[in-house]
Amino acid sequence: MPSWARHVFVIGVLLTLLPLALIARSRWGDSEGTRIHIIRDMDKQGRYETQGPGPLFADGRAMRPEVPGTVARGELREDDHYYRGKVGGDWAEDFPLPLSAELLRRGRERYDIFCALCHGFTGNGDGMIAVRADQLAEGTWTPPSSLHDQIVRERPVGHLFNSIGRGIRNMPAYGSQIPEDDRWAIVAYVRALQLSRSGRLEDVPADRRGGLQ
Repeated sequence: MPSWARHVFVIGVLLTLLPLALIARSRWGDSEGTRIHIIRDMDKQGRYETQGPGPLFADGRAMRPEVPGTVARGELREDDHYYRGKVGGDWAEDFPLPLSAELLRRGRERYDIFCALCHGFTGNGDGMIAVRADQLAEGTWTPPSSLHDQIVRERPVGHLFNSIGRGIRNMPAYGSQIPEDDRWAIVAYVRALQLSRSGRLEDVPADRRGGLQ
């Protein structure tokens, strides 16, 4: 084969590889241009910008306001007792889920994380934040309530649940951080703290009183 023919053959082979190289470069490389669409799909369809104008509706807005009363899928939350701590419009007096040792352990864990900083580990309102605020004496601090105050002890469990989720006085809402199950667990543990403060010897089974005495 003459040399010129070999050169032509090599150049031809290289040219056949050029489309593959360009395809690979377009596939894995970055480009400021819009890629070629052989089949026009949703990437190329017309659209309106968020909060932008649109000629379709009379008010000239592309976005539609939410329909009053619309609830997202899975967010209906019909159970007022569980989700809002209310029964028949009043604060619930009992728990919507069964009490157990596991629930109390979970409540203690969540209480120590979210509540003890202000209310203290024993519920006296003497957490490290409260102590530090009293030491600073800046005059802007609202002391946290003692969970053993009579007014707190008399509040229904639904009221305590609502206070955790939505806040009360200067206490912020923890609804976005503490799900409903954990809120009820904390309330159960708070009730256990309160009962421990007012416990009597008669409340202890007879076969265990000797160890206490």
